[in-house]
Amino acid sequence: MALLTVQEITLAIIVGTLFAIVYALRVLVSMERRMARIEMHIERVVEKVIKEELRIETQIKRRK
Repeated sequence: MALLTVQEITLAIIVGTLFAIVYALRVLVSMERRMARIEMHIERVVEKVIKEELRIETQIKRRK
């Protein structure tokens, strides 16, 4: 059984921390992309609602 030196342990900790940071950044980028997609879908729905409201308003104005 090989004993690890202090330098090897420190290096292992640093490498592990770097891998954790990279993984966390990948997760954040993935979440950001997902949020952007959700925002795009919301904008599309809002545009459809606005068009429908304008259509209804013009119909109401014609009736008066």
